[in-house]
Parts: sequence; structure tokens; C-alpha cells
Amino acid sequence: MLVAPELADGFAGRVIEDVVEELQARHPEVRWDIETVEDGLVEPPADDAEIVRAARHRLLARGWDLAISLTDLPLHVARRPVVAHASPVHGVAILSVPALGTVGARRRARDAVLRLIDALLGEDEDDEAGPGRTRPTGRSQRLTRRLSELGSDAVDAEAIRFTARVLTGHLRLLTGMILANRPWRLAARLTRALTAAGATGAVALVSSDIWRIADAAGWVRLLAIALGAVCAITATLILGAGLWERAPHRRMRQQVALFNLATTGTVLIGVLSLYASLAVLVLPAALLLLPPDALALALRHPVTMTSYLKLAWLAASLATLGGALGAGLETDEAVHQAAYTYRTSSTTERDAVADPPV
Repeated sequence: MLVAPELADGFAGRVIEDVVEELQARHPEVRWDIETVEDGLVEPPADDAEIVRAARHRLLARGWDLAISLTDLPLHVARRPVVAHASPVHGVAILSVPALGTVGARRRARDAVLRLIDALLGEDEDDEAGPGRTRPTGRSQRLTRRLSELGSDAVDAEAIRFTARVLTGHLRLLTGMILANRPWRLAARLTRALTAAGATGAVALVSSDIWRIADAAGWVRLLAIALGAVCAITATLILGAGLWERAPHRRMRQQVALFNLATTGTVLIGVLSLYASLAVLVLPAALLLLPPDALALALRHPVTMTSYLKLAWLAASLATLGGALGAGLETDEAVHQAAYTYRTSSTTERDAVADPPV
């Protein structure tokens, strides 16, 4: 728990005591070790991404599994003011205490922190069960399993074996982190990559050379081109924007491995979603724009549906490669914002609207 110096008083201490009590009641199988540190993290003015990165650095330096920052700074997501948000991949959540208002602030802070912990574990925040109320058994069991996975140790001398053990031993946790990040929306947030992909796909469709290459290529070659295109844009986004972490010390290898696996999964699913969308769009475009007679004249044989399918496949692969070039032109900040989704607490927002801060 990272507490801003302006909030390091009795209020923050009481909130943390309430949180610990409720966590122990909800997940008795898990042993909680909560450390409170007075740290403002950043100098204002600072955006939310800077606060998350600063909290992530503290998490890695101290060997924590999760970090929640109680800040006195305002928070925004997509230029909209929010009370709290969480980044499951980073394992970091932020709560703006002044935005909670004055009446019932302690209760709201406790409930917000508990919901943020759920969000960090990849669970939706639709469950309205508060302290003292019954929570769905299946959801509670999932959270307990993920907490147990997060607190487990995986030590191995070889990097590949170590990563494999982290992946298999934390599969539920990783799945929750990746899905909470909404990876299928990644491409839509990268305008330059989308523009480059669309332009490349359009050029591929009207090029007779591409028609002939697609027609002559076998399915294995087309598959290899597709895999190469997906790997190219994935590597461009991860390495080009510095999304890959290195463990500052050995005890944080598991935490960093989880982050890197979740980041890779998020970007890979996002790129595959982009590829699938391009393929779905290119096929009807090819059927509409390319008359069978014109295509048959270039290919020198009758045209079938297979010809269009192979052309759509190759055009989508080339468009994805074009997207990789566009991704290389994206700013690091744009890629970070596209790759990592912040989960806001809707209940906390409703409470804050009902009782605005003074």
C-alpha cells in the first residue's frame, strides 16, 4: 500500500486495517502480508500512466505481488475523471482519495480497494456484494486460486523451463490478466498501424503481381507468410515500445515473467484480432472489386473461390506487415496506452457522483 504523504494520517491507517480484515475474511486460505509505505510516487502535474509506472518500479524494487497507491492526485481515463483504476498486467491500482468525497469516505475507500484487488486479479467488477454480504462461491474460489498462484514460488535454473513453469502454474491468473486487458481492442487504438495496414491491403488487392503470387503459393507458404507477419508486428510493438521487462533481482523473476507473458499474450491476441479483421474485410472487397474475368486473364486459368481465398489470405498478411511498419511509427506512450487497459471502479464512480468532493 503506497500512501501519499498528505494522506499518511489516521484515515489511511484505518482504511488499511479494514481492508486487511475483509481480505482475511474473504480468503482465509491465503496469508496476507501487507506493507505500508509513505510515497508520493510522482511530482504533480503527472498523468495516470506515470503514476502506474512509478508504482510498478516500487513493486519490483520491494518484491511485492500487488501494489495499490492511495494518492491525492486526480485521475483520468480517456480524458474522463475517475475515482480509481487498475492495471492487471502491471499488478498496480490507484485510488484518488479526495475524489471519494467527505461523507462515508472510509467505507468508500475500503470498498474501492477491495474492488481494485479483484480487478488486479482479472475479475469483472459487476459483483455488487460488499463487506458482510454473500459473494458468489465460484467467483470467490477463482479469486482465491489466483491469489494462491500469485503468491507461489517457481524457481528453476533454466530460463525456458522457468518460464514454462510460470505459464503452466499460473494459467488461470494469466488468463484473467490478459482478458481484463481487452486485447482485441489493441489495434483500434493504434491509428498509424491501422492506416498503414489499410493502405498496404488496398495496394495488394489491385496489384496483378500479388494476384499471381497468391495463386502460385501453396497453403503452407501462405501460412508461413501469415505467421511471419503476425510475429513481425508483435515484436515491433513489444520491443519497439519497451514493453519487455527485466527482473531487477532474482526474487522478482516470477513477477517479471508474469508481466512479460501477459504482455505477450495481450499483444499477440490483439495482432491476431487485427489479422482476422483484415481477412474478413479483404475477401468481400476482392469479390467486389475484382471481376472474375479480369482475375482469370491475369492468372491465365479459370477463377474459383479458392483463388479469391488465397488472394485474401496473402493480402491480409501483407496488410499486417504494413501494420508493423506503421506500429514502428507509433509513440511509446501510444503503444503503452493501447496495450494496457485501465479498469475503473463503476460503483466508486457512482458514489462519487452522488457525493462530490468538496
